[in-house]
This record gives sequence, structure tokens and C-alpha cells, in this order.
Amino acid sequence: MATFPLVHIPTGDADRGLGNGNMPFFLPIWLQKSWGPWTTYGGGGYWINPGGSNKNFFQLGWLGQRDFSRALTVGAEIFYFGKDKDAGRDRSGYNIGDIFNLSEKHHVLFSVGNDISGDNTFAVYFGFQLTLGPRKS
Repeated sequence: MATFPLVHIPTGDADRGLGNGNMPFFLPIWLQKSWGPWTTYGGGGYWINPGGSNKNFFQLGWLGQRDFSRALTVGAEIFYFGKDKDAGRDRSGYNIGDIFNLSEKHHVLFSVGNDISGDNTFAVYFGFQLTLGPRKS
């Protein structure tokens, strides 16, 4: 069980549509359980979302993943976001993805997903992760 409060620092120009110029806070509680090659985790929290037409809202999510080898992990998640603006809508959806472990420190991440309800947003994510710190035992 863990918590990891988040703060989004505004860096864009709100007058140009790059952010809203406010600093939202996320206060979550997350749970995780692993057994053998399986891991599942998720939870939820509350966003404090300041700004003119913004609303505070809940976010929930849960993920299951399986290690198929030292090099490959595959997983899927479902999520829910409450509406974050007065004129907004709740949204829920899913993502399916994988992690390719190139080495103990270098990882390639990929996911694809879609909203089930809400704005019907399709999303693709591709990233590189560098893991720092002590070696796993």
C-alpha cells in the first residue's frame, strides 16, 4: 500500500491553450500484490483541480501484468476519470501494453488504448525508461 501525492507545475502559456495556468494536486492510495510472474496493482485518488471552470474529481484504475520472460512483461489496465471541467464528461477506458527489458537498466515501453465512455480518445504511448539505483537481488 502506498501513496504518492502529485503536483502538476504549470509550464505552458494558458493564453495559447497550453495548460490552464493552475496547479492541480493528486492525492492517491495505491495497492499492489505480486505472486510468481503475476503482478496486479491499482487504486484511486482525488484531484484538487483549481481554475475557473475546473472541477475537483476522482480517478480510479487497476492493472494486471505478467512477466513472460526476463525481457518481456505484458499488461492491461482499466481506468476511470471523473469530469474535470463544468462542461466536461466522465471517461473510462483501457490500455494494453508491454515492457521490453533491454537490460537491467534500459527498458522500452509501449501501450495502446481507447476510451470506453467519454470523448472516445485513442491513445498510443512509446517510451524509454532508464532505471537508476541499486541492482535487484
